[in-house]
Order: sequence, then C-alpha cells, then structure tokens
Amino acid sequence: MTSRQATLYIPHGGGPCFFMDWTMGPADTWHSMAEHLRVLGREHGDPRALLVVSAHWEQPVATVLAQAQPELLYDYSGFPPHTYQLEWPAPGAPELASRVRALLDAAGIANAETRERGFDHGVFVPLKVAYPEAKIPTTQLSLVAGLDPREHLAIGRALAPLRDEGVLIVASGMSYHDMRGFGRPASLGLSLEFDAWLEQACRDPITREAALAAWAESPAGRRCHPRAEHLLPLMVAAGAASGEPGRRRFSDQVMGVQVSAFEFGDA
Repeated sequence: MTSRQATLYIPHGGGPCFFMDWTMGPADTWHSMAEHLRVLGREHGDPRALLVVSAHWEQPVATVLAQAQPELLYDYSGFPPHTYQLEWPAPGAPELASRVRALLDAAGIANAETRERGFDHGVFVPLKVAYPEAKIPTTQLSLVAGLDPREHLAIGRALAPLRDEGVLIVASGMSYHDMRGFGRPASLGLSLEFDAWLEQACRDPITREAALAAWAESPAGRRCHPRAEHLLPLMVAAGAASGEPGRRRFSDQVMGVQVSAFEFGDA
C-alpha cells in the first residue's frame, strides 16, 4: 500500500541561485531556502513519482510533459557559465503523464501533452537541491494561459487521486514576485502584508479556495504579484488537498522581501 502524499508549494529562488556564489546581496541570501528544500527532500523522500507545476511554463491548455528522459532548459540569463552546465538527469514519467491526462479528461478539463520540451529551472533548480540523486521519475504540468485561479484550483482537485497513488505534487513558484520590487525598502512592508494574508488563507481548509480564488483583491496582492504566474502553482497544490489542512513550512526575507512555502494535506 502507498501512503497518501501531501502537496507542496515551494520557492525556487532566483535563477540558479543555489549553485553559484551570490553577488546580488549577502552571500548567504539563499542558504535558508536551500536548507528548507533539503529538509523537504528528506521528509518526502519516497514518492513513486513527482508531478511538478512550474511558474515558468504556460500553455493554452494544461499540458503535461511526456518525455522519457527530459533534457534541461537553462531558461535564465546573465549567470556564470557553469550554471548552464548543471545536470539533473531524473527519468521522465510518461505513464504518469498519461494518468494526469486521464484525470483531467474525467474532470472535463482540456489538456494536451508534449515530448518536445525539457525541465525548466522552476523544476530542476529546486529539485536538484531536494533530490540531488535525481532518481525519482518526474514529469511537469504547465500552467494555463490566462492564469485564472479558479481554473488552477480545479486542476488541482482533478489531480487529487494521484496523492493516493504515491505521487508527490510539487508547485514551484515564489510567494512574492515583483521583479521591480526586490531590494526596494517599500517592498518589505507590502510583502509582509501579503504574506500574512496568504498564511491565513492557506491555513483554513473551509474558506481557502474562495480566498485564493480572490487573491487579487487581497492586501497588497497585486503589488506583490503584478502578474500571477509565480503564485498560480500554489492553486494546484491547494486544490489537490481540497478540504484538508494547510500550513506554512518556511518563511524568510530574501532580497528585501518576505517569501514563504506551504504544505497541504493530512499526509
């Protein structure tokens, strides 16, 4: 028997930040976040497979990666040369991709698959920290263009059965993502305001989905996320644990703003 998996919303940092000497602030800027990812890898070290929803892939419909051995997409720029040679050779999970599509079909959610894409840095950068041995079969699911929070909550609900099949659903983004706001003194207060709201919204399983669906009306929500792509993966993780508890697992100030991580489910 396979035990039920939780669902996770993790921060993936800035580019390949965990694998370089950081020069855009204190050298230890990302150390606490990296340790959080290592802890998650130890605590959730035995899933049958990983399904990752990254902020860095959007498609017209929910699209799953059906590659048997995905390559890596170094979809960042301006970083040291060695960060474009990082490796994380986890096997793909074509069977899981088929299962994802079947569940989305059953829920009436339009979907597709591709064998022409690799893992973006929202996948391989944090998972290289959490699962450095790269042995767990992994596939990736896109966000849906339009970034409707209700649609992504529904996708999560449709995928909930995977949790009882040994699949760990990992939503990869950042709970603060205003690129112009990082490092600005005024941003800290805004990020703290939104972070407090988000923690409360995620905690309550009764009101959570309604609150998250209306995130854009939350205190400082749009100031912290001018565009929602780094927040929307959270909706999938929350939807897949609908009606179950949520808790904040990590919080830290990086580049002058508050950033948090969340876990959902009774697992």
